[in-house]
Amino acid sequence: MISGAHVIICSKDAEADRLFLRDILGFPHVDAGHGWLIFGLPPAEVAVHPDDDNDRHQLYFMCDDIAELTRTLSERGVACAALHEERWGILSEVTLPGGGRLGIYEPRHPRPANPRTATRRKSAARRRKGAPRQRRKVAAQRRRKGVPRQRRPRARKQGARAR
Repeated sequence: MISGAHVIICSKDAEADRLFLRDILGFPHVDAGHGWLIFGLPPAEVAVHPDDDNDRHQLYFMCDDIAELTRTLSERGVACAALHEERWGILSEVTLPGGGRLGIYEPRHPRPANPRTATRRKSAARRRKGAPRQRRKVAAQRRRKGVPRQRRPRARKQGARAR
């Protein structure tokens, strides 16, 4: 099963673009050796569009508020293209230090649920569901062995007086 995606940005100045991703966009990273940085990305999605050419791919970073993001990038000295509204979102573009262009947009289209988050929610629900059953099982085993029941002190309600 697929566990993630590895995106490659080809650049005429890879070092400058790595610094941009690290210092300007603030992506978490690891050094894979010899200054070769690999960046962690936020959750992603993929779409397949019809085109006359194969092997042509585009990379867009998504954000919740494109106006705020372009303002922040401008304050950091990054030139952003004017905002352009499409039916699927509000789009801008930045030019990387190496000369490549990178799309950024605020999506207006439906988005799939993050599968990792959905899996975690299901697992947590299963754990909560099984917890009372496990406590009852342990309590029954203790009763069979004659171990006295352990009472937990009750938490006092806020503002209640001690007796």
